[in-house]
Amino acid sequence: MKTLKNKVAAITGAASGIGRAAALEMAAHGCNLALSDVNETELQETAKLAREYQVQVSTHILDVSNKDAVYQYADDVAMAHGKVNLIMNNAGVGLAAPVDTMTYDECEWLMGINFWGVVYGTKAFLPYLFESGEGHVVNVSSLGGFSTTPYLGAYCTSKFAVRGFTETLFQELKDSCVCVTCVHPGGIKTSLAQNARYGKTMEVDRDMMTTQTEKMLRTSPDRAAKRVIQAIKTRKPRLIVGLDAHLLYTLGRFFPVSLLKFGRTMSDWTYGIEDKHL
Repeated sequence: MKTLKNKVAAITGAASGIGRAAALEMAAHGCNLALSDVNETELQETAKLAREYQVQVSTHILDVSNKDAVYQYADDVAMAHGKVNLIMNNAGVGLAAPVDTMTYDECEWLMGINFWGVVYGTKAFLPYLFESGEGHVVNVSSLGGFSTTPYLGAYCTSKFAVRGFTETLFQELKDSCVCVTCVHPGGIKTSLAQNARYGKTMEVDRDMMTTQTEKMLRTSPDRAAKRVIQAIKTRKPRLIVGLDAHLLYTLGRFFPVSLLKFGRTMSDWTYGIEDKHL
């Protein structure tokens, strides 16, 4: 997709963070938008900002873990805009909990959004992307899609799953009219950490943890969004965003055991946990 002008892009998780930044960056390129999120107030603010670029914008309240709702979203977008060229499955949540005490409800809640939301969004929109003759799927994984961290077992599992799903899709659609990109952001300055849930046994100082985490967030959502647009235009199958993500990706390729040890050290520092077994 060499240009986004007059194209139609659907973006989940568009109320804030990378989703909002991507929406505004696409709008600046003349792309019409179908924005979705569970946060209606912030979603409307994103839409207001995007409309300043004189593009068509529709908003949709959406829980991406609801398969029927996601399929309805795809139908509604096609009806409202006449076509769909791009789906960016960006909505995501965080959960910190040790594997041995994490509840199934907690894990299923996270997987429903981070993984199944991506699967639903991809499959619901694919027919419309094929129909457009020039489509693109952008699925947002994470640094946690190739690097694990203690207490983020469910989160990393979901992001590894997104990576596997998306890279397989790339292989299957390589010779079609639909391109595929998997995005792996590192530390992006978003509200993900602030809004994350904690397992019942995670006895941490939330304010301290947030402060520690924010020290590692070096890349702005705007910078990440610009990289996403570049990846779309150049048909890039994998996009790693942020110096931290690049460093850990390289460390994992050449020194995988060292990466595991590094992740343990960083986790202890972030959460301030002395007892290694909760």
